[in-house]
Amino acid sequence: MTWDHPYRRRGRKRLIPLLVAAIQMIGVTFASHFPANQAPATPRSLDLLAYALLAGSALAMWLVHVRVELALGVVTALTATYLALGYPWGPFFLAFLFMLILAVVLGRQLSAALTAAAGYALFVWLTARRGIDPLSWHSLVAAVVIVGVLLFAQVVRANRDRIVEQRRRRAGDERLRMAREVHDVVAHHISLINVQAGVALHLLDDDPEQARTALAAIKQASRDTLRELRQTLGVLRGVDEQAPRSPAPSLDRLDELVERFATAGLRVDVHVTGRPRPLPTAVDLAAYRIVQESLTNVHRHAGVDSAEVTVGYDTDEIVLDITDRGRGGDAAEGNGLSGIRERAASLGGTVAVGPRPEGGFTVCAVLPTGGDS
Repeated sequence: MTWDHPYRRRGRKRLIPLLVAAIQMIGVTFASHFPANQAPATPRSLDLLAYALLAGSALAMWLVHVRVELALGVVTALTATYLALGYPWGPFFLAFLFMLILAVVLGRQLSAALTAAAGYALFVWLTARRGIDPLSWHSLVAAVVIVGVLLFAQVVRANRDRIVEQRRRRAGDERLRMAREVHDVVAHHISLINVQAGVALHLLDDDPEQARTALAAIKQASRDTLRELRQTLGVLRGVDEQAPRSPAPSLDRLDELVERFATAGLRVDVHVTGRPRPLPTAVDLAAYRIVQESLTNVHRHAGVDSAEVTVGYDTDEIVLDITDRGRGGDAAEGNGLSGIRERAASLGGTVAVGPRPEGGFTVCAVLPTGGDS
């Protein structure tokens, strides 16, 4: 991957005025030898002042970093002065056209339009002074070129705005995704820590050994929380630190998740249907987090000590069903289920949640997998 440093990009932008200056000076020098430059009146010979005006009109584009309108005015004035002094025709107007484009791209459409109108009026007046009919093809071509440049600049600006908006939207989506990750990690582990802390306090005097087991579970849960948060925040910072020491959350680690809930007092029965297969990374992570968040809700709200998880592998989708027999409806409160819906929707999947007629609560998510891997 090529690393494009900001200073390098800035350096390339600073080269544009130099390139325009070179093209204007070389182009006018060559054009001055053509017969078309001798009519209707013999032009003034190119001299040091002519080259100074050609170079100055291009280098004045750098004034855009001070003020766009200032750069427009100076470039237009120097270009008009070159024409007013009767120097040969040629690409002496390139800096003027580039400046119009730059002004539009930077959002100064009105200033660019007024400058274009003033520049065209000056062109017609100054060419008339050189004996050229204001209604000649010179004026028509100049008008077409200026209008075309303004339209082209507007297209460039619209495309630039679209790219910026897409980048902003992607950044917002990434922040939302990372926020969901942080929420799921913290909500799951803190819930387990809270239960184990209550158990430890309750048994501290009567059953010290069982309290020790609960404290060990708290230590392990806190360590897992810190590890997953470190990985998540490391991605958010974009810093390549030490490689993760454990695999990323996925359905392959479902047994570890079930074991953690068992330690906290929630027995989880897992059933797998269909032929298990590797899943796309995004789908695998989303499936794990959906199961994790659903079981966390059961643990916190359902008031039961058991739940069932069914993982169904179909041809082009995976179906997750998390069911309990507790107080149906309580788990619908909070950010947990909205996060589950957002995860599924981001992958083109669907989620159905709600109380069961026979009691309890069900979360059923369907995630597309793109066919067999």
